Amino acid sequence: MAAAETDRDAPSALCSEFLNFSAKDTAAKWLQVSNLPKEVYQHLACYVPKIYCLGPNLNPQNEDLLAQLLLQGPLEWYLCGEEPSVGLAKLEQDNQPSQLCGHVFKVGEPTYSCRECAADPTCVLCMQCFLGSVHKEHRYRMTTSGGGGFCDCGDTEAWKKGPYCQKHEPNISDCSQKDPLANLSAEMIARTYNVFAIILKYAVDMLTWDKEDELPEGLEPPARGDTYYCMLFNDEVHTYEQVIYTLQKAVNCTQKEAVSFATTVDRDGRKSVRFGDFQFCEQAKSVIVRNTSRQTKPLRVQVMHSSIVAHQCFALKALNWLGQIIRYSDALRRILCQVGLQRGPEGENSSLVDTLMLCDSKMWKGARNVYHQLFMSSLLMDPKYKKLFAIQFARNYERLQSDYVKDDHDREFSVTDLSVQMFTVPSLARMLITEENLMTTIIRTFVDHLRHRDLQGRFQFERYTAQQAFKFRRVQSLIGDLKYVLISRPTEWGDQLREKYLEGFDAFSELLKCMQGMDPVVRQVGQHIEMEPEWEAAFTLQMKLTHIISMMQEWCASDERVLIEAYKKCLIALTHCHSGFTDGEQPITLSMCGHSVDTIRYCVSQEKVSIHLPVSRLLAGLHALLSKTEAAYRFPEQLPMSELSPPMLIEHPLRCLVLCAQVHAGMWRRNGFSLVNQIYYYHNVKCRVEMFDKDLIMLQAGASMMDPNHFLMIVLSRFELYHIFSSADCRKRYGRENANKDVVQQNNTLIEEMLHLVIMIVGERYTAGVGQVESSDEIRREIVHQLCIRPMAHSELVKALPENENKETGMERVIDSVALFKKPGVTGRGLYKLRPECAKMFNLYFHHYSRADQSKAEEAQRKIKRQNGEDSVLPPPVLPRFCPLFASLVNMLQCDVLLGILGAVLQWAMEPSGGHWSESMLQRVLHLIGMGLVEEQQHLISSAEDNETNFNFTLKISRPGEAPANTPSILALLETLQNAPHLEVHKDMIRWILKIVAAIKTTRECTASAPPSDSSGHSQEETVRDKDKAERKRKAEMARLRREKIMAQMSEMQRHFINENKELFQQSLDELDPSTSSSLEHSPSSCDSVLVCVGPRRWRAGGSERRQVVTCILCQEEQEIRADGKAMVLAAFVQRSTVMSKNRKRPPHNPDKYDPLFMHPDLSFGTHTGSCGHIMHSHCWQRYFEAVQAKEQRRQQRLRVHTSYDVENGEFLCPLCECLSNTVIPLLPLTKTSCSSEQPDLSQWLNITSQQMKALISAHRKSKANSAEGVDDTDGVNSYPPPDGFKLDHTPNNPYSSTIKEMLTTFGTATYKVGLKVHPNEQDPRVPIMCWGSCAYTIQSIEKLLVDEEKPLFGSLPCRQDDCLSSLTRFGSACWTASSHSTVQNHFIRLLAALVPDPRVENTPCILDIDMFHLLVSLVLSYPAVHCLDSSGLSEDTAQLHFLHLVTVAHIVQILLTSVPEEMRMEQESGGAEREEEERVCMLYNTLRAHLSSGLREVSSGWHLWHCVKAGILPYLRATALFFHYLNGAPAPPEIHALGVGEWEALCGYLCLPSNLLQLYYNNQELMGTLLQGWCAHPGVLQGLQSSSALIRLPRESNHLIDLPCDYSALINQASSFTCPKSGGDKSRAPTLCLVCGTMLCSQSYCCQTELEGEDVGACTAHTFACGAGVGIFLRVRESQVLFLAGKTKGCFYAPPYLDDYGETDQGLRRGNPLHLCQERYRKIQKLWRQHSITEEIGHAQEANQTLVGIDWQHL
Repeated sequence: MAAAETDRDAPSALCSEFLNFSAKDTAAKWLQVSNLPKEVYQHLACYVPKIYCLGPNLNPQNEDLLAQLLLQGPLEWYLCGEEPSVGLAKLEQDNQPSQLCGHVFKVGEPTYSCRECAADPTCVLCMQCFLGSVHKEHRYRMTTSGGGGFCDCGDTEAWKKGPYCQKHEPNISDCSQKDPLANLSAEMIARTYNVFAIILKYAVDMLTWDKEDELPEGLEPPARGDTYYCMLFNDEVHTYEQVIYTLQKAVNCTQKEAVSFATTVDRDGRKSVRFGDFQFCEQAKSVIVRNTSRQTKPLRVQVMHSSIVAHQCFALKALNWLGQIIRYSDALRRILCQVGLQRGPEGENSSLVDTLMLCDSKMWKGARNVYHQLFMSSLLMDPKYKKLFAIQFARNYERLQSDYVKDDHDREFSVTDLSVQMFTVPSLARMLITEENLMTTIIRTFVDHLRHRDLQGRFQFERYTAQQAFKFRRVQSLIGDLKYVLISRPTEWGDQLREKYLEGFDAFSELLKCMQGMDPVVRQVGQHIEMEPEWEAAFTLQMKLTHIISMMQEWCASDERVLIEAYKKCLIALTHCHSGFTDGEQPITLSMCGHSVDTIRYCVSQEKVSIHLPVSRLLAGLHALLSKTEAAYRFPEQLPMSELSPPMLIEHPLRCLVLCAQVHAGMWRRNGFSLVNQIYYYHNVKCRVEMFDKDLIMLQAGASMMDPNHFLMIVLSRFELYHIFSSADCRKRYGRENANKDVVQQNNTLIEEMLHLVIMIVGERYTAGVGQVESSDEIRREIVHQLCIRPMAHSELVKALPENENKETGMERVIDSVALFKKPGVTGRGLYKLRPECAKMFNLYFHHYSRADQSKAEEAQRKIKRQNGEDSVLPPPVLPRFCPLFASLVNMLQCDVLLGILGAVLQWAMEPSGGHWSESMLQRVLHLIGMGLVEEQQHLISSAEDNETNFNFTLKISRPGEAPANTPSILALLETLQNAPHLEVHKDMIRWILKIVAAIKTTRECTASAPPSDSSGHSQEETVRDKDKAERKRKAEMARLRREKIMAQMSEMQRHFINENKELFQQSLDELDPSTSSSLEHSPSSCDSVLVCVGPRRWRAGGSERRQVVTCILCQEEQEIRADGKAMVLAAFVQRSTVMSKNRKRPPHNPDKYDPLFMHPDLSFGTHTGSCGHIMHSHCWQRYFEAVQAKEQRRQQRLRVHTSYDVENGEFLCPLCECLSNTVIPLLPLTKTSCSSEQPDLSQWLNITSQQMKALISAHRKSKANSAEGVDDTDGVNSYPPPDGFKLDHTPNNPYSSTIKEMLTTFGTATYKVGLKVHPNEQDPRVPIMCWGSCAYTIQSIEKLLVDEEKPLFGSLPCRQDDCLSSLTRFGSACWTASSHSTVQNHFIRLLAALVPDPRVENTPCILDIDMFHLLVSLVLSYPAVHCLDSSGLSEDTAQLHFLHLVTVAHIVQILLTSVPEEMRMEQESGGAEREEEERVCMLYNTLRAHLSSGLREVSSGWHLWHCVKAGILPYLRATALFFHYLNGAPAPPEIHALGVGEWEALCGYLCLPSNLLQLYYNNQELMGTLLQGWCAHPGVLQGLQSSSALIRLPRESNHLIDLPCDYSALINQASSFTCPKSGGDKSRAPTLCLVCGTMLCSQSYCCQTELEGEDVGACTAHTFACGAGVGIFLRVRESQVLFLAGKTKGCFYAPPYLDDYGETDQGLRRGNPLHLCQERYRKIQKLWRQHSITEEIGHAQEANQTLVGIDWQHL
């Protein structure tokens, strides 16, 4: 208590001291003193603890005010030497604005980069600069910032063109960049220098201070209290839940407080959780440490003296203040930079900036953020100091990175994250490489951190602990830094740059040597591998380094001297690697086809083999570059080509490819998935550029320097196939009997793979340097081959192409030359389709095809060829020429070993395969032969001039074998195979080969002799073609005859069926057109043949129309619908809805007390019933539902996940269409009614009815009085005698069977339960009201839908909605039978009293507060409960008509009172046609004005009034027409089936209303006059008219989803400035926009969780209950994703309505293409909402995708 009092007294004493304080005087005093630092420190020591940290709850507003006055004030006065506001304004005026933008990004803010002009992808613009720049017309990319970078506008090095936006465009005048300090006076400079030095030193000291109980000297407070804070620090190890739980235990706070603590700790990095004396805080600390140290290291907690915390608070404030001050002037910024970088007394690394950097990992998040911001706004904004800072950063690089690796905070909170701001500036990066040797430093630091090596010095990631894995993840950021340094290639090289780059290259090859051969595998034989080895780390490393390796090669390529040196270094490294591997491999000699070669014995299937060979691959890349830049031919003397040993070069890449082949052949199955995954990634687009592709180049390089026969023998030996092809009788496929079937199968696959490899080595020439091509040719070929599989979307193509370091694929340059773009519709996405002329580039054995791709592409291409009526042969394409360095590869096609192999396979193919050769083997052989022929043709064409060619493939394949064996030539074998019946599939190809051979022979003969007139080859080709044609014609003819025969049989069967089932067909024909066939005969009113749906003259159904036979979907039985039969039900879904609401602000009602009898015209919420239209027996449905319940109980015991439906709430899926349902509607027949001829008119009828009401009321009161026994009935209960024929005690017999009664109760209770959100209670008097309300609301919403979609009222509804409305209305007319009759009669009395004022009924609402259609429906549907007591021959039809007339008049009055707009439109002269209406409506309006003297304005124009009435009442008339159509079954007149002019008259006719509605009033004027008076006399009317804001204007406009901006970035911008409403000004992590009302919410976070019905829910779920009655449609802005929510447990994601230029959505904003709103898709979402189909959509989505079920939707 005492403490509290002193707290209360203290401020007053302080206040007087604060009030007498003068900043000006203090500053003046400081100018006099000699030791300024000491003086300022004393001032701070005195005042800081008095302002900050005075109690447990900090008060930031107060603290800031005082700090401004007492601490910053004097500093600013001292700095300026005058009133700070004046002095700073002057500075700002003199300052030249910087050309750099320097806007620092907030989390989630949109950033823009230009794919065409940015120097690299890290160059970004903020939204303002982007909109004012040239880049918005270019191909830009949009992303959301993670926070922390800044805008690069104005930085000329960041942009190839357009570096400035309009705002930062430099003025021509101030190009003489003079020193900004020149404007300041010397004294000012000195003063600034002093202040900055003192304050920066103070802040650095305080933030890096690590003692908890004492302050730096000079800052000790005069009086020291015993107050401490228990300070909790953030770490990235513990989860929110752990921290919240621990805090609740440690400082016994509530859950809410703990959540707020945890949120602040996560945001600012620390938070005090307790304030008090030392003991008190220490106790909390020990609890926290004890609770969090079990599994992990404990949370960091410190007990700190309050004065230390106070000074640290002010230190942050001081840094912020410095950041603000230097904005006024560049001169001040320069001085601050100078102060920061000035060396301290300790020499090296002792400046204040160094101190901050090196203590980075010891500080908390908030402190780091503040000083990083200061660095950005000072050091990085000034080119001169940016350079000096970069040098310091590079010198401290190793220490900073080591600190970062040990720290656990994310990279964005570490000072190392600033590397991107310096290393990506090309001039700085070069300078740091040459002067600070940065490249070597980064690489060495990286290698140092990966300590785990095996005996050979290779990296070893086996048995990585979690700690090491975490460290490995953090070390990877170094690779990012290296990438930044290398991202822009130098254009000119100096000697120093060459030297340092090559030194870096050395370091890099050391790194690659540690990777060469890592993670080796050995084939498992016998049993499966026990532990899957670790393989991911090595591949992660490989993927991260992929771009670095490519960039290293590009750097080398830009300078020939560097390239040659690098090539030599790489070769030495490779030789060094190989020398370590020669473990006892014995030499052997292979000989075949008369050639022999020496090699070593090595079996991939027995020895160790590794997939990681980065050194060989780097060499392969450099070798191709030597060829591309032609350095190989210009400086042969400098290159060690002669020392190269080709067998050594090809050895390891070949083993790697053999490993892949053997895995395909299934020989490594026992090695588990890790190997399969490695092979997958080896070929995958992310890695293949520096893995598979380079291995291929290495084999090509090696083969080009060897005799092709030798090369192929080594390949055969490595593939372990040498023994098959080297034996003399290899053509008689090796010993068939004894061969194991598996081995044969494996060998077949290996032969296929080996042939494929040969095809690739000879055929893959699209790498610049191997073939004579450009890089664009390579991309073009990739795209063509992707599109040969199928048309693809832009994003699929991008994924299938390798990205370079700038995340570009280069696809846009070439895509239009090879493909056509097809735009998408409302669903789907835009597709690129291959241009037909590009199909000739197709190569079936394209090296990047997976097996699946290959077969799809083959099928697709053959299909296209067949459709175009061409031969379906897929010949090898014409290839570009090889570069000279690789030219000798062509000879592989005509070398003896290959021809021997081809001949052997063809010989095997002579006999039908007994599994000893395979189709694809033969296909590959034919492809190789084809390649040889195409190559020869190309040689002939190109050498036609010089008449001499050394490539003679045809000659080689026509030569038979040597003497003893005398094997037939390849050509001879092909001619035999051409007619082999078992090779039908390959005939096309063989024919094509023979045709080309003939053509080549002819060409050779032509060149040899005089050109002949017609080549024989040509005629041979002709005859072949003619034969083909005839054959095809014959087949087509046979197929046609067969088709005709089948058709004839089918039509015969159909005729037969129709004859047998004649009456069925007749009946269905009748049903199709009721208006012609049946209505005329049965209808009693057929004489006037007007279709009327209400009143005594209405159309009546004859016997056959009333009969309705339906089939149960569960038992397939047919059943007629009868009142006394088995109940048939319709699966239905009842839901609360606010789709038509005009008032979402209305507070939710109390479900137990709320009386829903009258619906307010704002329709603030209703109950909607929908159905999928599937019909079942009620007993079948009950059985089905019980089964669902039982299954659910079993499932709940087994696993605790939700299903897409909630059985406890009565939900189930329709058994047929799986549509979500939660109840069933019983189907009822049309009611029979008879009508006596004379019926009373309105006034008589009202008279009778009011007498009946009086009698009823008195009877009800009596029964009430009797039940409260002991009360004598003399107290004013006057008994009215009932009129004639009205029996009060009559109990009508219930026409319905027991099952129907049960179903009536079921549906009624379900509607009541859902609509009011209460527990089911069959006896509740509100059950029938809710049913009538649901009927009215559903009809209104469907009428609105039809208007919105511009469809006619009748004839356009799908049958599911038609059935639903029909059964809903008929149910409404029967539901009174399931309730207590007196209850329904009471409802009727109250409803009628709203129209015909009755003094005995209390609380009737005024006419402005009733939705008239709801009133009409309730009256009509509750009347039968009264009518059943009446035996006097009054007809229900008459009553319906009179209700309609009364309600219509009331509605007209309602419209005249509320909806006559202010502004008078131009008077339109209507012809005489509507004169009468206009006069009448004026009269009525004036009558109303007379009754409400003050309430209504004068309106003179009758046309205007009539116009308002017609427009306002039309929706009501349309809904009424629907209602009576379904209630009474009267078919609609054809005029209403179409949209058109006559709609008004047709509607009025159908509803038995005069088309001049005012006649209803004037025909019964005296009666209506009194009613009108009664309505106007209600006090609510005047009140309503006076508060005109609450009036609902009719017609109610349709609700739309909110308007979205066309450009998505506007939304991102809006979201980035949205702060979480709960946690003071904090950025929201997942801003989410409600599309119904436009509110932005903070989703998916603790801060905005609220309690709803007893459980915590996220902001979106809570909002759905307020805004959408439990259903919500949201747009998650950062994810670009639409979210549908229903209730607490249901939700799904839906495609957003934003598309990029390629017609694709970008969920998660991963691609970053500009997105624009697609109106059609947005309309589709809106239609789902208006149709109430959101819940159904969610149900379908959750059924289709089980992962959606597991998401905690309620937390969003």
